[in-house]
Amino acid sequence: MKGFLRTKTAAVLLSVFCTLLWGTAFPFIKLGYSAFGVADGDVGAMLLFAGCRFFLAGLMVLPVTALQHTRVLPKKADVLPIVTLGLVLTAGQYFFTYIGLGFTSGANTSIITACASFLTVLAAPVFFRSDRLTVLKILGCVLGFGGVLVMNQGGGVSGDTLFGDSMIFISTACAAAGNLLSKKVASGRNPLTVTAWQLLAGGGLLAVAGLIWGGRLNFSSLQGVAILLWLSFVSAAAFSVWTALLKHHPASKISVYTLLIPVFGTALSGMLLGEAVFKIETLLALLLIAAGIVLVNITIKAKGEGHD
Repeated sequence: MKGFLRTKTAAVLLSVFCTLLWGTAFPFIKLGYSAFGVADGDVGAMLLFAGCRFFLAGLMVLPVTALQHTRVLPKKADVLPIVTLGLVLTAGQYFFTYIGLGFTSGANTSIITACASFLTVLAAPVFFRSDRLTVLKILGCVLGFGGVLVMNQGGGVSGDTLFGDSMIFISTACAAAGNLLSKKVASGRNPLTVTAWQLLAGGGLLAVAGLIWGGRLNFSSLQGVAILLWLSFVSAAAFSVWTALLKHHPASKISVYTLLIPVFGTALSGMLLGEAVFKIETLLALLLIAAGIVLVNITIKAKGEGHD
């Protein structure tokens, strides 16, 4: 399995798989809010919902870690790096996302969130010398970002949302930093152990924040519980695979696939929620993002350089 994870085929197939799973979260979160009676703007309940989702996801990963006959509990020296990852990638990213969503438009959110790929590509060479910044990577990010802009044509982009946009940008910075930190933390450690405990730490922090904010959830709906379990599975599976990919591949070449998340989310929202999303702009956005991903992942070897 480790040999397969190191291949370019695995990088492509599993990255698309992860972004497809994360894309399902868009419509299911809306369905979950409805089932749990979460009102628009109820940030406390949203944070509590997210906390329960990620904490349950961590619990789902733990048995799989045990089945691998690997250490379930992190070593003492690993606790701080893993908790820090959970604080940044899970708690930080989603805390600022839910705060920002109440003060900005969905279009603004999609566009700013797409900057995470830019930030990762630009910052990766600073922390990983083998992950070099190239013209093709920059062009690929520009194309992908252009795809997100095309998809949000007519989406009500607003310029009078400074606070909300700032919160979403901090969330995006947390996502980019989380990708780089995830690669660092997973190096020399079992990706499943890292995933399980960072989700437990991040999810626990979000749940506590939601309770302090006054959030409450009505667990009497079986549909709501089923949706929450599905979203937890999505997080458990996607984060586990994503962490493993980051361990074996350059962060810039994996993170660029996150540009597919809003495309999958939009398409799935159309299918599951009946939203009018199947437009020429969506197809054009997908083509631009796909072209961007290809450019970022092209490797041009210097003369006399060996093969991977």
